[in-house]
Order: sequence, then structure tokens, then C-alpha cells
Amino acid sequence: MTTVTAGPAPAPAPPGRRPAGPSRLRRSWDKHWYAWAMVLPVVLVLAVLIFYPLVRGVWLSLTDLTEANQVAEVCTRSITGGEVCKENPNRWEFVGLDNYARVLTGQVGEFWQWTSITLIWTSVCVVFHYGLGLGLATMLNRPMRLRGLYRVLLVLPWAVPAFVSAFAWKFIFNERFGLANSLLSAVGIDPVDWFANRWTSLFTAVVTNIWLGVPFMMVALLGGMQTIPDELYEAAEIDGASPWQRFVNITLPGLRPVSMTVLLLGTIWTFNMFPIIFLVTEGQPAGQTDILVTGAYRAAFEGIRNYSLASTYGVLILSILLVFSIFYRRAMRKQGEVW
Repeated sequence: MTTVTAGPAPAPAPPGRRPAGPSRLRRSWDKHWYAWAMVLPVVLVLAVLIFYPLVRGVWLSLTDLTEANQVAEVCTRSITGGEVCKENPNRWEFVGLDNYARVLTGQVGEFWQWTSITLIWTSVCVVFHYGLGLGLATMLNRPMRLRGLYRVLLVLPWAVPAFVSAFAWKFIFNERFGLANSLLSAVGIDPVDWFANRWTSLFTAVVTNIWLGVPFMMVALLGGMQTIPDELYEAAEIDGASPWQRFVNITLPGLRPVSMTVLLLGTIWTFNMFPIIFLVTEGQPAGQTDILVTGAYRAAFEGIRNYSLASTYGVLILSILLVFSIFYRRAMRKQGEVW
């Protein structure tokens, strides 16, 4: 009878070191390869449409590239009809953080004026978006006749393209033919040149943006209200709670997760709301109602196109929103909201 002897046992792994094996990424690929395959096209699209322009914009902000110095050679026609080309002595070059220093110290552009207008514009719009959206959502959450029709009518402004609404409201506030001045004249008030003053001009843009933004808030908050259990309201009513007490102690806490999300999204969208300012006020009067995104556009596409300056504005806008989002998320986590 043959005796089989076992080979030497494998040496135990040194203390503090994990046994060698497939990496976590490899294990995830082996187990969920189909999910990776479906996500890959989205990642490629994001890389082309978002990540590359972002990296390119950051790089341009560190240069002095403009329309005038972007070419490597300057060519002139000679007497014989040919072209003589020589190296451009003023070609763009790497300047580091010089653009940021010039913008933040006010040497170029109107960064701080645009920032103040942007903050006012964003704050006022988001407050009215949320307040009116919450009121309409509360109204539509109750049983009422023709509730479905009201929902459709209130969502219509959201379905209309932004530029169409912008042109419509610009005509409404027209000094000579607009509906707003016609109504003022009907009650004995002199017509107003809405775009001749900074604050009346900004008012027209705020009204337009409220018209466009309230439907989104209403739909999101209405969906959140419908997820709150009816048993909570019934128990509160049995305990003698008034409608206002039920709203404050049940509805608002129940809407907190939805509210935090839509407020963040609304802030970011309004902060970057280019078409309303550009099409309604056009920066009137004399650029006093421009916000950061319209200022960046003017730097890139008006006059001698300053691509590096426009990129600098873009990076600063991204930085402001990123810092705001980080502090906003931390504040929400302190209140018990984890997302």
C-alpha cells in the first residue's frame, strides 16, 4: 500500500499584509462586467463633452490667449503677389495665475459688480421659486375640481423653451407697446422705461425667471408631499392640531430631503441662467445687469475675443458653486440629512 504524503503547507502571510489576490477593481469587473459595459459609453460621452472642455478651460485661464495673438505666424502679401510669413512676436504665452490676480483685483472686467448682481439675482429668484412652488404644490395636493387641468396649465411655462419666454416677457416690458405699461397707463401711472434703470431692468429678468422656474419647484415638492403618509395627518387631526400646525410639523419636515435637493439645483441653475439675462435685459443699462456668465460670454465673443479671460471667469464660477455645494452639504449633514 502506497502512502501519500502531503506537501509543505503554504507559508502564512506576514502579519499586517493581506494575501495576494485579484484587486478590488478586477473582482468588480469579473462580477459586474455587464454594468461596466453599459456605463462605459456614458463615461466616454462625459469625457468628451465635460472633462476635456473643463481641463482645456483651466489651461487657457493660465495663458494670455486672445483672438489677436492666437496665430503662430503673421503673413503679409508682398509686391509680387505672394505671402511673406514670419513668427508672431506677440504670440500667446503661459502667464500662470496672472489672469486671476487681474480679475480679482479689478484690473480687468467687472468681476465684483457682476458677482454682487449674480448673488442678488440668484437669492431673489430661488426664494420666489421655492415659496411660490411650495404654495402651489400645497394647493394642488388637496382634493379639488379640475385639479388635473390646473396641473397642466401650471406646468406649461416649464414646457415652453426659455428663449421664447424671454422674448415674450421682453415684449411685455417694452416701453411703448408692452402690456405692463399699458396696464400702468390704464390706472393713471406714467409708463416706465424698464431697461433704463439697473433695478427695474433686473426686475424684468427676475419676473421672467420666476415664471420659468416655479413649475419645476411645484412638481418636485408636490411629488414629495404625496410620499408623506396620510396616517400622520389623521393622527395629528385627531390630536387637535390645526392645519398650520400640521403643515409646519408634518409637511415641512417630510419635504426636507426633497427641499434640500431642489434648492441646491435651483441655486446652481439660476446662478448660471444665461439666456434670461442675455435676452431680456441684454445687460442694460450699460452692462449694469450683467451676471458672471454673461460677463464671461462678452469676454469670449465681443470685441477682441479674450479666450483666456473668459476661461478665467468660467473657472471662478465653477469654484464659487463648488465651494457653495460643499458648505451646503456639510450644513445639511449637521441637520441629519445624508445625501
